[in-house]
Amino acid sequence: MKVNIADIRLDYAKKELSEEDCLANPIEQFNMWMEEAIKSEVNEPTAMTISTVSPEGRPAARTVLLKGVEDNQFVFYTNYNSRKGTHLLSNPVAALTFFWPELERQVNIEGTVTRVSDVKSDEYFASRPYKSRVGAWASEQSSEITSKNIILKRFATYAAKYLTHVPRPPHWGGFAISPDRIEFWQGRPSRLHDRVLYTLDENGNWNKKRLAP
Repeated sequence: MKVNIADIRLDYAKKELSEEDCLANPIEQFNMWMEEAIKSEVNEPTAMTISTVSPEGRPAARTVLLKGVEDNQFVFYTNYNSRKGTHLLSNPVAALTFFWPELERQVNIEGTVTRVSDVKSDEYFASRPYKSRVGAWASEQSSEITSKNIILKRFATYAAKYLTHVPRPPHWGGFAISPDRIEFWQGRPSRLHDRVLYTLDENGNWNKKRLAP
């Protein structure tokens, strides 16, 4: 029997969210929700969809892992020559989306993007498992390959070259998103969801308000 995807729906009712519930600072609010997601053992709590815009104005989205919230910035790491890397270097704005279905929660973040310092990128790269560090050299991310064997051979070549210490490739490092818009979404019955939006004003102050679902 064919399933009609238009008929698939859930009625959310686990929690509520109001402006009064939310902390004054959205970064602190995010950290609180992230901690709850981790303690609740949701699947991949740090997974986030990052949306970028190409030089031609074409949007693109993919899922990566958040690696830290540092100095009020959301940090992740990637190959700078990848599709998302070239988008961010040419058009340094991005949107992040976290969805925790087990908690019926979503967070949407928008902001400007900068490269993480070489020192921080070096520190994080050194903390990665050995094979992940070798893989950063082996994969020319987003480039076309004719077979998987190409990657496997490149991996073997770099593993032989870097038996113990693997330096960070110059084309690999971190990006930091400085948010100016953060929305917290809590699912509610009858699609009357709770939405609280924070926006950053020209003086660097966060203002919050409720949005219609």
